[in-house]
Amino acid sequence: QVQLVESGGGLVQAGGSLRLSCAASGFTFNTATMGWFRQAPGKDREFVAAVTVSTFSTYYTDSVKGRFTIARDNAKKTVYLQMNSLKPEDTAVYYCAITRQRNTHWWGDYWGQGTQVTVSS
Repeated sequence: QVQLVESGGGLVQAGGSLRLSCAASGFTFNTATMGWFRQAPGKDREFVAAVTVSTFSTYYTDSVKGRFTIARDNAKKTVYLQMNSLKPEDTAVYYCAITRQRNTHWWGDYWGQGTQVTVSS
């Protein structure tokens, strides 16, 4: 059974930082492209960032470039999202996922339960 467990969310003031973690189990982690998505109330879930396996290539949505950093530790079967210079617009539930890309779109195949990130002004 695929299991993805996010942690590290919370309340932070604008300009602050948070580091999200996703602990993975139930699949071969080092063969999977991993990513983060987020969903704000009343909005569709959107792609945030992804990291590949062998090349450790990273991809980001434009709104977080230069502020967020995705990384993975294959030995620990964990993917991270370091979020700096947070803005109120970043407020959402953040989900870890096994991801794939088709053209310019990113899709999640398996999802964690999510962790709430709230950025106050």
